[in-house]
Amino acid sequence: MTEITKEELRQRLDALIGQPISSGQPAKAPDPVNPAMIRHWAYALDDLNPAYLDPEFAASSRYGAVVSPPVMLQSWTMAPPKLAGIHERGGVPVEIKNNPLQFLADAGYTGTIATNSEFEIERYPRVGDEITAETVYETISDEKKTAMGNGFFVTWITTYRDQNGEVLGRQRFRTLRFKTGS
Repeated sequence: MTEITKEELRQRLDALIGQPISSGQPAKAPDPVNPAMIRHWAYALDDLNPAYLDPEFAASSRYGAVVSPPVMLQSWTMAPPKLAGIHERGGVPVEIKNNPLQFLADAGYTGTIATNSEFEIERYPRVGDEITAETVYETISDEKKTAMGNGFFVTWITTYRDQNGEVLGRQRFRTLRFKTGS
């Protein structure tokens, strides 16, 4: 555990606000929005909205064609999971080479738990859309005392865009980074 003053810790946290989570480049979906993945999602979640599944219905709907469930935005741009070593990474399905929050773990805030996720939808993704995602740190709370331990609520916001740069939606994702046993 690295010794760091509360003031230094706060300064390092504040410096992250507005900064990209990873390379700073938008993550590009490996595939365009497509009916097969929409169908898998709809059946897996028992969300059989005909705007997702029935081309004739969708054509006569306000959407004009088949659309993707809007909360699928995240799934279109997710990196393929790397299962080898997932236990050693604490269940994280991707390798993080340069973790901007490593200094929190080094200061003893080793626990991480997702607390909530919120979506703002501008428009439903359409079949053929090529989606990109840009993620930045939005807010980091002051240290809070929680049942899990003392820690910081870290919120990042991902903005999803189509191939023309039009915003499809935003997702806020919040985690608690905490000291176990505090």
